[in-house]
Amino acid sequence: MSSPLPTTHAVYVGSFDPLTLGHQDIIQRGARLFERLTVGIGINPDKAALFSPQERVAMCREALGHLTNVSVQTFEGLAVDFVRSCNSRVLLRGVRSLTDIDSEFTMSLANRVLDDEIESVFLMSSEGYNHISSSLIKQIAKMGSDDLEARLADFVPPCVIGPLVRTFHGA
Repeated sequence: MSSPLPTTHAVYVGSFDPLTLGHQDIIQRGARLFERLTVGIGINPDKAALFSPQERVAMCREALGHLTNVSVQTFEGLAVDFVRSCNSRVLLRGVRSLTDIDSEFTMSLANRVLDDEIESVFLMSSEGYNHISSSLIKQIAKMGSDDLEARLADFVPPCVIGPLVRTFHGA
């Protein structure tokens, strides 16, 4: 058996396209639970992203800059491989609904087969954020017009609003 990896460092992975207030809430809470937290922005070349990896990193770093024990980086490939490359063995996941629980349960079983030293730790979404998803935000940004910035403020950090508006409406 290889040497044990630390449990004081967790890794939270996702596409963060865009970062939501729900993501930010999980990250802030995870940062209180673990000495270090790495946010891993997954790059999936088969999926069309709204924002480039560099844009997503920049937005995450701006939104999370006040959290001194949080770092942000990109990765390609399997989440468990990324967790191990970060010298961690804790994969932090956020859960919003029963549907999330079902899919996260399946994924955690697969991850245990892929690397049985990586443990998944789940945080339930805070009540005010369990309805937020990146796809919902994209729909609001695309279809909204009147007072769009104020509407988006209920779903994303301030640093994400401008890029969303510019992406869908120019200017």
